[in-house]
Amino acid sequence: MPKEFSVYSVESVTSGHPDKICDQISDAILDECLKEDPESRVAVESFGGHGLIVVGGEVTSKAKVDYKRIAFEVYRGIGYEDDLEVIVNIVTQSPDIALGVDTGGAGDQGIMYGYATDETPEFLPKGVVLAHKLTAGLERMRRSAEVEWLLPDGKAQVTIDSGKTAAVLVSASHREGISYEKIRQTLKDQLIIPIVGDLADENILVNPTGKFVKAGFEADTGLTGRKIMVDTYGGIMPHGGGCFSGKDATKVDRSAAYMCRFAAKNIVAAGLSRNCVVAVAYAIGRAEPLMLEAIGENGKDLTEVLKRNFDFRPRAIIERLGLRKPIYRETSVYGHFGKENLPWERMVDMI
Repeated sequence: MPKEFSVYSVESVTSGHPDKICDQISDAILDECLKEDPESRVAVESFGGHGLIVVGGEVTSKAKVDYKRIAFEVYRGIGYEDDLEVIVNIVTQSPDIALGVDTGGAGDQGIMYGYATDETPEFLPKGVVLAHKLTAGLERMRRSAEVEWLLPDGKAQVTIDSGKTAAVLVSASHREGISYEKIRQTLKDQLIIPIVGDLADENILVNPTGKFVKAGFEADTGLTGRKIMVDTYGGIMPHGGGCFSGKDATKVDRSAAYMCRFAAKNIVAAGLSRNCVVAVAYAIGRAEPLMLEAIGENGKDLTEVLKRNFDFRPRAIIERLGLRKPIYRETSVYGHFGKENLPWERMVDMI
């Protein structure tokens, strides 16, 4: 079992963060393919910055998708109004990969992990939950016009010490001409304190440089899959290294990570352990995992329970979790876990 840190920090980012813009474009394209053709094979990456988006990758599908239109709609829907050039370079999936996937094997080699803890109702570490609530709160305040000077780009970071919130950092992009004092007081009173509770003033940091007007693609570049710790467990649990967004469920980077979370959450929910890490490894083209293990609190071996209740062959994962449906745009912001309506978050009976 990985060491459980008594002190740790985790972060989250808003939908307007450059990396998250790219994740959303890639997952919106995946959903569009799946709407027309549930058997679509999709591996799409987006790169953007300074007025340009490049969408590339491999798509094998009967769907007719306007990639440029989707990229524009996602960008505008987030709240950006500047001009954007979109370049598309999409080809079909390599037939060498298809040889293994067509027979039910994994689409690539790799290692995936899942985690759950009874620390919160979401079965996630407290810091992860709070960080996502802060960034989602920034977006809610902006979209509702509760705070009219907020802009789409933003981040939050939470430090937990022995189960208690020790420090909070929020960086929020804003319109020109708003004083630092107003930004800090507004976000402290309307966002931070309502979510995390009272903190010493010196442990609340807001826009530490004093100004965050230049933001989004105007200030920085973004890339699909560059926020894998934000997407999962904040870096305090293992990660196999493969990102999720833009990939259909034949890519075990995504589907097996969801299955690991599904298994870990249900093991904890069944009262078999207060926390659980599930690990799986695959070889390309092979259905049966090379490794499958579940470890609970104090190193308790839960692997037999895992194997009795959960089938980790790629096709079995896709069928059990219903992963050919267009459900992925929702996962591309504020974490892939802890959202009750997603299929890998549901509770099942254990044997």
